[in-house]
Amino acid sequence: MIDLEAQYNNRALVPDHPAVMEGWRERAQGARMAHPPRPAAYGPGEREVMDLFEAAPGAPIAVFLHGGYWQALGREWFSGIAPSLLAHGVSLAIPSYDLAPTVRLGRILSQVRQAVEAVRDLSPNRARPVVFGHSAGGHMAACMLSEGRASAAVAISGVFDLAPLIPTSVNAALGLDVREAAALSPIHWPVPNGSTPGGTVLDCVVGGDESAEFIRQSRIMADLWGGQGVQTRFEAVEGANHFTVLEPLFDSGSAMTRRIVNLTAKA
Repeated sequence: MIDLEAQYNNRALVPDHPAVMEGWRERAQGARMAHPPRPAAYGPGEREVMDLFEAAPGAPIAVFLHGGYWQALGREWFSGIAPSLLAHGVSLAIPSYDLAPTVRLGRILSQVRQAVEAVRDLSPNRARPVVFGHSAGGHMAACMLSEGRASAAVAISGVFDLAPLIPTSVNAALGLDVREAAALSPIHWPVPNGSTPGGTVLDCVVGGDESAEFIRQSRIMADLWGGQGVQTRFEAVEGANHFTVLEPLFDSGSAMTRRIVNLTAKA
């Protein structure tokens, strides 16, 4: 029997994760000093705010959705990603959202929808942005693609089927039951196709050193949607765990950054 707690408890799987996360924080502080973001509210709530890092007026905008299992972190942790995209003339929006257990996961998804629509309002002709995200953010990036709100999605270490989380400690804050988990799992959502407004490109990227369950989730999602007409790509980043898989986003010359830039150019 699979030990789902062990498979989905990423902080326990990566004992040095505090050092990696402190690196995120330090680079975020440096980026905010070098490129002060413009905060933009997308709703009335305290956390319904996104940071806009603007490359130039009218520049294409990508949206990054942060992780934290829908119950931790916020936009200020990930500002360090911005310089890599700004170097290519791509603006970046990083929204915060309310966290469980204060709100239900369905409410968080509604907030992300509002944030993405607010980004579209900032774009010429309300262009659909590329949406990329990590962990919980990967889940939500796939949701935005399914709903036709994104031109493409890059899901990094995403959770596309929430059912395995139900018996784990992750669910203590989420409170998912079988029905709600199924309803909020993009693996069960409509597959974007040529007749659906929006994009049909989904990258499922995962660390090669992540748990077997995280690798399985990304591979199955790519295979399932790819078999139904979506342009999917699966990649296991060699030597990367659930936290270090984000390292390429801090490098303007990395393949991951170039991929997001190229998808943005096609939006």
